[in-house]
Amino acid sequence: MLSLESLREFTKKYQTKETNVLREYVQHLFLSSLYRFPGSERLLFKGGTALRIIYQSPRFSEDLDFTGQNIYAASTIDALFISAVAEVEKSGIHIELKEAKPTTGGYLGIIRYELYDFTEDMKFEVSLRRGTAANKEVSSIMNDYHPSYPLFHLAPSEIVRGKMAALLDRQKPRDYYDLYFILRHPELSHYVDKKLLPRVKESVLKSRINFKKELTVLLPVSHHLLLKEFSRVLSTEILKYL
Repeated sequence: MLSLESLREFTKKYQTKETNVLREYVQHLFLSSLYRFPGSERLLFKGGTALRIIYQSPRFSEDLDFTGQNIYAASTIDALFISAVAEVEKSGIHIELKEAKPTTGGYLGIIRYELYDFTEDMKFEVSLRRGTAANKEVSSIMNDYHPSYPLFHLAPSEIVRGKMAALLDRQKPRDYYDLYFILRHPELSHYVDKKLLPRVKESVLKSRINFKKELTVLLPVSHHLLLKEFSRVLSTEILKYL
C-alpha cells in the first residue's frame, strides 16, 4: 500500500483534492485485481472512469461501469467482484462489497473502502449484453499508483457511443465535459455521431447548469477557468464539427 505521503504528492501533480487521488488509487488496485481472474475478460470497462484511466481525461471519476458480455448468472459477477475485493484487501486497505444485486438490465453494487482516515462508497454497475458480441479491446494501463496491468474494455467507438447516449438521456455536467474531452481527443473524436451534435449544442446553451459548482471538485485547478463559461466553450467546440 502506498504511504499517505506518497499519495499526497500526487495531489500536487494532478492539482486536485486528496479524496480524488485516494479514490483513483483504489480504482486502479481494484481493476488490476479484477482482471487477474479467469472470466473477467467478459467484463468490459466503459464510461467516464474509462476515459480517465485509458485515455487520460483530466476529469476524475467516481464510479465503475462495465458491459457484461455473455454473462448469464449474477453469481458469476459476484464471484469476480468478491475475488477482486479480497485481492485488494491483501494490500492493507479495508474494503468490502457493501451491496450487490441483480437489476432488470444487469447488476448494481457498492464497494466501501477505508484508506487512512478516508472512507467512501464507490458504485459499480454492469449492463448485461447477451448474444450480440461487443467490440472489445485490451489495453496495458500505465499509471503512477501501481505496476502496469491489462484492462479489457469496450472499443473506443462503443465508449463514445455510450457517452453520447448518456448525455442525451440525463444531461449531467460530467457528461457535457466528457464530450468536450472526446471532441478534442485525436482518436476518440472520430467516433462522435456528428448528427447528434446540434441537439447537444442546443441543450447546453439552454441549460442552467452551474458547471463550476458541479465540476470544480473533479477537475485539476488548471481547468477551472474553463468552467466559467463552459456552455459557450463546448458549443464553440461543437461548431468545429458542424
